[in-house]
Amino acid sequence: MIPYGKQSISQADIDAVVGVLESDWLTQGPKVPMFESAITNYCNVDFACATNSATSALHIACLALDVGKNDIVWTSPISFVASANCALYCGAKIDFVDIDLTTGNMSVAALEKKLINAKQKSSLPKVVIPVHLAGQSCDMLAIHKLATQYGFKIIEDASHAIGAQYLGKQVGNCQFSDICIFSFHPVKIITSAEGGMAVTNDEYIAKRLKRLRSHGITTDPTEMTEASHGPWYYQQIELGFNYRMTELQAALGVSQMQRLDEFILARNAIASIYTQAFKAQPLNHLAQSDACLSSYHLYILQLEDKAAHHTLICELRNRKIMSHLHYIPIHIQPYYAALGFKESDFPNAIEYYQTSLTIPLHPGLTQSEQEFIIQTINELV
Repeated sequence: MIPYGKQSISQADIDAVVGVLESDWLTQGPKVPMFESAITNYCNVDFACATNSATSALHIACLALDVGKNDIVWTSPISFVASANCALYCGAKIDFVDIDLTTGNMSVAALEKKLINAKQKSSLPKVVIPVHLAGQSCDMLAIHKLATQYGFKIIEDASHAIGAQYLGKQVGNCQFSDICIFSFHPVKIITSAEGGMAVTNDEYIAKRLKRLRSHGITTDPTEMTEASHGPWYYQQIELGFNYRMTELQAALGVSQMQRLDEFILARNAIASIYTQAFKAQPLNHLAQSDACLSSYHLYILQLEDKAAHHTLICELRNRKIMSHLHYIPIHIQPYYAALGFKESDFPNAIEYYQTSLTIPLHPGLTQSEQEFIIQTINELV
């Protein structure tokens, strides 16, 4: 089976992890801050907090923005469930903003319309979480303008988008957001096996993120409620979690950062070949904005013929090509349907679900594999 995504591990990656195993530190050592520095330097952002997953990073990002019981958080229905679950973990209410069908990203027009209605009902969101689907940034300038007008905070879910650019700058610089989240799951652009990162330009938020990832504990005397008892002393000053990244994960992440730009170039080259190859077919690729350089975590096609959708995905799998679907709209998941969401609430998300499929794209995809994928799809459509 040709996988839709796969990690690329070099000998340098292996050596980096073995080096940690032979060191004095398996956790809470120098590699985690080294990985955080690599990310802040790359993204041109002030602070970073590494976590054991992007889900953990989303959770503590909500908490760092004081999301709590009965607050309202909005996100995209076309994302992994973690983008919505993070708000529920905090006791907040979740709602969704429909997507732009051509890009799969949160529709700015739908967001503005929903904000106007919410203001009339005094039910504005505290936080909005735009999701950069497949590695292409949302229209963050427009979303930020709405945030200023309506007074909400922004967490960018850039789990797909490390290495991507928006308006000529790296995604993750937080020019238009309060916090940005990256994922390092093995199918992502770079990997730390599992792992995530929250980045921000706000020092107070950065301190809260680091405290929340480690049980709510601080060793900083300036954050303590009383004088230190001695050099061993720490204080728990809020309820946090054990969301720490290990040294093994961080060492792999640091090593993978050396090839991030190489991965982005390879993914864009593969995507370009797909786009040219399917031009004459009844298929649409997600529209790419001139304001963006996608990291191409995923290559998503949309079929013009809905009736052929299920059959095409199954037949590709029968022929050992791992086609997938990113994502099932969150609001129709049974858990969310039980909260009161209906399929008809977000019609573009449903249209997207009925027509979209992901085909293999990763730096290790060979020319012959890509030719086989193109030939097979052209034959089937």
